[in-house]
Formats: sequence, structure tokens, C-alpha cells
Amino acid sequence: MKLYFTPGACSLATHIALTETAMTYELEQVNLKNKTCPSGDFTKINAKGCVPALVMNNGEVLTECATTMQYIAETKGDTNFYPKAGTTERYKTNEWMNFIASEVHKTFGALFIKNGLFEKNPEAMTEYKHFITENITSKFNIVSEKLGKNDYLVGKNFTIADAYLFTIMSWGKFLNFDFSKWSNLTAYQNRIYQRPSVQKALKEEGLLN
Repeated sequence: MKLYFTPGACSLATHIALTETAMTYELEQVNLKNKTCPSGDFTKINAKGCVPALVMNNGEVLTECATTMQYIAETKGDTNFYPKAGTTERYKTNEWMNFIASEVHKTFGALFIKNGLFEKNPEAMTEYKHFITENITSKFNIVSEKLGKNDYLVGKNFTIADAYLFTIMSWGKFLNFDFSKWSNLTAYQNRIYQRPSVQKALKEEGLLN
């Protein structure tokens, strides 16, 4: 397999899936500003122009975090990382993956908006960020309540949903978003950070010495 990634982007979740399952893979870094990578025009790899893009074992390209992570886990046959089909744990994992993708990922990512878009109206920028911050706070309130005192989102095992949520939560340090109000979420993030697979992915992306 080959993963096209950008350091710290949502593709980190797919990268963690590769390291967690001990798959054999190659990496190629993508410059999202000009849509290029060492092998050329990235849009020829993924017309959407975004990461992750995963070259599967059959040579075809698969995109979107949730799908690439499912493919990796099922290819490995790891039913702890992605629970067995037909089980309640599988449906719960899928439920979390959909919530993270549609509600957490997209909402939190909206805070990366460039200030220049509001250069003629800084008050609008302030209002926009306040609105998005309140919105994402409500999402993390839900996550915190559902997680409770559990180690992971679904049962006792670290799953693809945890790798995805960890990645999105890691953006907090770039967005000055404070997670300290949720003690269980900060403990959860630290717990996942310590996993060897996560450390390996972070090092390979140049995010950890």
C-alpha cells in the first residue's frame, strides 16, 4: 500500500491505521497548497485534491479517512481494531466514524479558515470563530458524555474510531482550543498518544522527535 499524506492532516488517522495493523506501506507527502507531491500533480492521484489517498493492493486509489481505515483493518483481518461484521461493536464503531467525519472533523476544521477572507470585516471573523467554537464545543460535550470513564469509544479495544478522533483532537494545539474542561478527553488523548503505533506515525510525519 502507499499513502499520500500531509503531516498532521486527517490523513494521520489513516497513517495510524497502517502502523497499528503493522501493514507494509510507502509514504508520499503532499503539498495541499499547490496540490503537488514528489511524483507530480497530486490531482492526477486524487481529483479531489485532498488527503488521504491510499493506493490499495490492487493498485486502485481509495480516499476518505473512514473508508481507507476500514479497508486497512479489514485487509489485515484485525477484528479488535475494526470489530467483526454483524456485531454490535461494528455498528457502534461505524456510528462513531460517521459522527466524527460529519460533525467533528468538518466543524473543527472550519476554524482553519484564513483571516484574509474577513480582512474587510474583522468583526465578522470574530463572530464566525465564536459560532464555530460554540458548535464544536457542543460536539465534544457529546463525545465526553458518551466516552464517560471508558478507555476507548467502543468497548475496551482501540479502534479506527479512536485513531480518527485522536487525529482531529490533535488540531487543538494549532487552533488554541482548550480541552482541559473535559478531563476524560484529555486523559483519552494522552492514552492514545502513548501507543507505539501512534508514536511511529507521528515520527514518520516529522511531528515527533
